[in-house]
Amino acid sequence: MDGSHDWWHIHRVRNLAMKLATMEGIEDEATRETIEMAALLHDVKDWKYSGSDSAGVEAVEVFLRSLEYPAEKRESILFVISNLGFKEELSNKAKPAVTPELAIVQDADRIDAIGAIGIARCFTFGGSKNQVLHDPGLMPRQGLTKESYMKEKGTTINHFHEKLLLLKDKLKTKSGREVASRRHDFMEEYVARFYQEWDATD
Repeated sequence: MDGSHDWWHIHRVRNLAMKLATMEGIEDEATRETIEMAALLHDVKDWKYSGSDSAGVEAVEVFLRSLEYPAEKRESILFVISNLGFKEELSNKAKPAVTPELAIVQDADRIDAIGAIGIARCFTFGGSKNQVLHDPGLMPRQGLTKESYMKEKGTTINHFHEKLLLLKDKLKTKSGREVASRRHDFMEEYVARFYQEWDATD
């Protein structure tokens, strides 16, 4: 684990999710509870660290069962967590219907991946994995599949093109798109500035 996926990431995603739920007019307590719990538990045994695509959902289920969490609520939380990731949208499998809970937690997680925080997290993660910062000879990968996204290693700056700059248009809620807009613009400015400084054209 590193600073890109630490407790403070969870804290921010939880706060963003509850903010989006309020902005979207969600007042039902059961729905808000699912949103909050899924946000708090969404990165347990994340595949990027555990190496397992299923370890997270399995661990969360064991945890919720240990709390004797009601079955219906438990399943709602597990549904969100199992369909949350960017890699799931790259999968060839049929996509499930997006529930309000999934839309909000997914948007919150993705908003934390862009803007100033997203830039900091991207380089923190890249450094922890000893990724190359930038290689002008390596173009961003096109047509990523779930398998290639999980297995292949690119450069840190290419990650902006392969994922981060795509997230704004993949957000599911109107409120999420509103919150993400300025963060996306800042990130675009940063990437442009990065290339200028790399090429000494600034």
